[in-house]
Amino acid sequence: MNLDIVFENNKTWIKSKLNEDDAYFDKLGEGQNPELLFIGCSDSRVTAEELMGLGPGDVFVHRNIANMVIGTDLNAMSVVEYAVEHLKVNHVVVCGHYGCGGVKAAMQSADLGLLNPWLRNIRDVYRIHNEELNAIEEEEKKYERLIELNVQEQCVNLIKTAAIQKAVRGRGLIVHGWVFDIHTGKLVDLKIDFERILNDIREIYHLD
Repeated sequence: MNLDIVFENNKTWIKSKLNEDDAYFDKLGEGQNPELLFIGCSDSRVTAEELMGLGPGDVFVHRNIANMVIGTDLNAMSVVEYAVEHLKVNHVVVCGHYGCGGVKAAMQSADLGLLNPWLRNIRDVYRIHNEELNAIEEEEKKYERLIELNVQEQCVNLIKTAAIQKAVRGRGLIVHGWVFDIHTGKLVDLKIDFERILNDIREIYHLD
C-alpha cells in the first residue's frame, strides 16, 4: 500500500464532510456522548461504525484479537470503566464474527508463542462448553458455534465487573452479544439470556 494514498483520501474525506456541514469538525471537537460501547475483533474486515451504519461520536470502540474481555487486561478494563463510569453508555456490545482467525487458532494444538496465553482464554471457553461442541460433527459448524460461545463468555466476563453491575442496577445498562457474518454482512443478535446468567453467577460474582 502506498501510504500517500491515505493522506489523499483524508483530504477527500475532509472536503466531503465540509460539503455536508461546514461546521462538522467544530461539532466533532465539542466532545463525545456515545450511547454504545462496542468490543470487537481487530480483524481488518470487521469495521465497527460502518457495519452498524453509525459515524464518529456514536460509538466508543475497543478491539483486540477475538473480541476478548479479560479481567487482567488493563487495556480492556480501562475502556469498560471509562465508557461505563464516565461516558455513561447505556449499551455494551461484544461482537464476534464468523471466520475469526483467533478462534480458529485456539482450536489448533500448535504452539503459537506469545499468542498462547491470549488464546488460552478461548480454549477455556471450549473447555467450559466441550460437551456441546464435541457433539457437533461438522468442523465448520463447531468453529462457528465456538465463535458464538466465545461472545457469550466475554459477555459473562463483562457482567462480572463492578462497573457493569453498578450500571445495570443504577440505570438499566444492557449487555448484548452479537456476531457479524462476514459472508452476508448481517449482524446477528445471539439473544443471550443474561438474566439467567446473572442468577447463576450472582452468589460468587455479585459486587456491591
